[in-house]
Amino acid sequence: MSEDPAHDTAGPAADPQFGPWLAQASILVVDDEPGMRNFLVKILGPRCRLIAEAADTKQASQKLDQQHFDVVILDNIMPGQNGLDWLAEQRAVGFFADVILMTAYADLDTAIGALRAGAVDFVLKPFRSNQLLNAVARCLDRIRLQRENDVLHHELKSPGHQIFLRNKLLGDSRAIQNVRQTIARVAPLPTSVLLTGKSGTGKEVAARSLHALSGRSDKLFVPINCGAIPADMIESELFGHLKGAFTGAGRAREGLFMHAQGGTVFLDEIGDLPFSLQTKLLRVLEDRRVRPVGSEREVPFDARFIFATNADLPKRVEAGSFRADLFFRINVVQIHLPPLKDRGDDVQELAALFMREFAQQLGMPPVAIDDRVRAALARYDWPGNIRELRNLIERTVILSGFPEDIERIASDGDDDRGGQSLAEVERRHILSVLREVKGDREEAARRLGISRKTIDRKCVSWNV
Repeated sequence: MSEDPAHDTAGPAADPQFGPWLAQASILVVDDEPGMRNFLVKILGPRCRLIAEAADTKQASQKLDQQHFDVVILDNIMPGQNGLDWLAEQRAVGFFADVILMTAYADLDTAIGALRAGAVDFVLKPFRSNQLLNAVARCLDRIRLQRENDVLHHELKSPGHQIFLRNKLLGDSRAIQNVRQTIARVAPLPTSVLLTGKSGTGKEVAARSLHALSGRSDKLFVPINCGAIPADMIESELFGHLKGAFTGAGRAREGLFMHAQGGTVFLDEIGDLPFSLQTKLLRVLEDRRVRPVGSEREVPFDARFIFATNADLPKRVEAGSFRADLFFRINVVQIHLPPLKDRGDDVQELAALFMREFAQQLGMPPVAIDDRVRAALARYDWPGNIRELRNLIERTVILSGFPEDIERIASDGDDDRGGQSLAEVERRHILSVLREVKGDREEAARRLGISRKTIDRKCVSWNV
């Protein structure tokens, strides 16, 4: 068998004994003994997506430059350079994959050396096939859990994080039906997509729908808000970094792009990406390689990119704040998300769904949406779109009722939109209840279902 080729198994069936991720894994075997390589290829080949071989560390380094591997199975004792020295060297220049060390010596020094060099597991020669397969499965589970944890942690830190409707593109209006049809058409393709529309129109929902309908749906969807990450941290967040690459980098860390390996990267508010990073993003899109901060190596990776913006990117290109070549690169397929006011009766369906979900989440009774409220919802222009509707329903559940003047707010919206924010709706409702109870804040708090301290704090902020 050749020492060089990578054997792509083109979709092996999942083996439930060793977890669901083995069938999607890419694995590199590094061993100077042809018999051992043949044995490992025979075990792993039918079970994983791709298996590659290297007869020494030089070939292994070349393989890493050409292809991303989820797991590397590494022999320690080899001519020229041993496995642990090579591993330590690779970790220092940007290598994040899990490594399983094969060794015939199970002494404490070898184990300590393996951990220091960056191996995450080791198997003792001679070993049975199940021992190796279990070690690979553990690595794949660890990688998956670590990436999911990092992505969830990143989402929770984002000020725009939403949990409701994020996977559901609802509504029967012609405008939203057209969006769904376009999404269904482009989702299976690897093509980058640019989502446009005003804030709150559901661009992340559309991005998640694209991912869910694609062949990448079993891999991670990684949402990144370019405007929510501090400018001095965004390169490290996206590309990762090596230990000591900058002050505070106490350990090497894989970036969010690499977390999306095989999945989807969603770059929201792409117009806010710092100009200095736009060139680097363009290179990533063209070369499909990521260079972690402080690294000498560009790491190959594969992910689908979806972009979103509420800004006028052509105007930013004209103003010189957004690169023209990047705009042309991301604007392959553009999908426009319509404002809520142009979606007809969709507002009623969304309001009913939000009401059910908030009542369940908050453990409070839902508020009836009667004909008076429905008419007001239909008349209002919703400058904040779906996000504004969602916030209104949340406040309604918390305060146990819609604002008493909701009809006037809806009818006056065109004349005095600036005074009809949701904060103003809340203020009017609370003050109205206070007037009804002649200023008794305890009774007002009871009626509103909120604490006395909340009313006190609000009144102070309103100078009441």
